[in-house]
Amino acid sequence: MALPDIQEQVDERGIELDRVGIAGVQYPVRFNDGTSRHAGVATFDVTVTLPADRRGTHMSRMVEIIHDELQDLEPERFPHALKVAADRLDVDRVQVGLAMPMAFLVEAPASSKEAWQVCDVELEATYVADQTELAVTVGTDVTSLCPCSKAISDYGAHNQRSRVRLTTVGRDEDIYPLDVATAFAMIRSVGSSPVFPLIKRPDERVVTMAAHDRPAFVEDMARDLSQACRERGIAHSVSVRNFESIHSHDAVASILWGRFSTPLPCNQ
Repeated sequence: MALPDIQEQVDERGIELDRVGIAGVQYPVRFNDGTSRHAGVATFDVTVTLPADRRGTHMSRMVEIIHDELQDLEPERFPHALKVAADRLDVDRVQVGLAMPMAFLVEAPASSKEAWQVCDVELEATYVADQTELAVTVGTDVTSLCPCSKAISDYGAHNQRSRVRLTTVGRDEDIYPLDVATAFAMIRSVGSSPVFPLIKRPDERVVTMAAHDRPAFVEDMARDLSQACRERGIAHSVSVRNFESIHSHDAVASILWGRFSTPLPCNQ
């Protein structure tokens, strides 16, 4: 029995749709970028730009593409995976976004106790006109101590946890210019001190004094991280948010540098 393919019907309204597809698909993946490996459940969005004369797209094929091409997730394979997707979906433009937490072992500064520090990772890949662009976002926390508070106080200074997000962008042959582990380490190097999942009393002493010796505004953190990316010649964006401890507001800073065509994550 032949079943009708309604998606293939001609649409006569003449309106192209920028994005059509599936969102919020949770699927197990094995991530391997040659530097680190992670396994977990990622949340996928897969969309296409739908031509004006096509009524619909084949959304079931998008799940098949996740299963066939993206379960074993290697960033360098995105150009091939998205080319396969464009061919199977018969479109010129495909976008794949995914988000998943990843974890790295970090060592406390005095006790050397190890524990896993989790960071948020997002990948947004776009294929159009036989070219692929990949934006990789890593977000994690640091400690920041206010330079102004330190300068005007007889002792002590207010400090807080800060959320730092770094997005780097690669294209085609240089699709993945900065691996996730390096981005995670770079973020932890800005601010007044890294944060640690496990600290004993000697560690707390070291972290507290290290932060006091290295005060940093959100402006300082954004500039330091951007400078490190500029030295590598990587297109990037940085956002920093201080969850302020003595104000009723947060402090924020952001910067964008380099050439972008992929829309960055909306919470940058």
